[in-house]
Amino acid sequence: MSGMLYLCATPIGNLEDITLRVLRILQEADVIAAEDTRQTRKLLTRYEIKTPLTSYHEHNKMEKTPVLIQKLLAGENIALVTDAGTPAISDPGEDLVRACYEAGVEVTSLPGPVAAVTALTLSGMSARRFTFEAFLPVNKKEREIVLNRLKESPVTTIIYEAPHRLLKTLEILKEYVGPDRRLAVCKELTKKHEKALHFTLEEAISYHRENPPKGEYVLVIEGADQEALEEARQDQWKKMTLEDHMYHYLSQGIDKKEAIKKVAKDRGISKRDVYNELVRE
Repeated sequence: MSGMLYLCATPIGNLEDITLRVLRILQEADVIAAEDTRQTRKLLTRYEIKTPLTSYHEHNKMEKTPVLIQKLLAGENIALVTDAGTPAISDPGEDLVRACYEAGVEVTSLPGPVAAVTALTLSGMSARRFTFEAFLPVNKKEREIVLNRLKESPVTTIIYEAPHRLLKTLEILKEYVGPDRRLAVCKELTKKHEKALHFTLEEAISYHRENPPKGEYVLVIEGADQEALEEARQDQWKKMTLEDHMYHYLSQGIDKKEAIKKVAKDRGISKRDVYNELVRE
């Protein structure tokens, strides 16, 4: 019989934030696959766990995944941990999980700390619905897709960021969603100097220019005001000619009939009025 892959959530700061079940599995597993063995060794030392460690991270996952799969198929149990928090969320653990399912290896997840959820509950922002974007994409085109979605989304959005990129990210967010969008800037979660600071984007930029960012950050951004967005759209349509308004949709590959329908809805007029006006032009 094959072994089991255990996804073990570990503390994101305070080493007491670990479950009894995770401690037991870390003790009983044949090997612990860790994103950073030096970081994980601190945790194991604290709890006197002597299970062998092996590295598994973004830069060695291609060659290491088949090695770990072979161990699992041979009957070994592997505990997978990330530097902090829950494996497979914004880290290479998701690749190992996928490979396990393809190989017929069982996987189970041991719940525990997640920085995104911890920040959300601390933020005071609406938590009924939310979007987790992890780190913004490096690729400019992919980043624009995410930012344009965030600009109009009515739900809370959660983003991770490193200290050396925080100011730049805040400036990019301001450019897309405006200076008055509110957010909670959470840092050093569960640690001694934990903070959840509440700002507009303009205020957040000013604050962090005067107070250089340190530590890891989670940004919890409020959803867009739908009424304000609708007013802005109406202003945009009013400034467009009917022909330009049509082109706005046709350029997206929408057929003429559907484009007329959308233009009529945007402008609060009938489809026949749109058609007649376009014919006259």
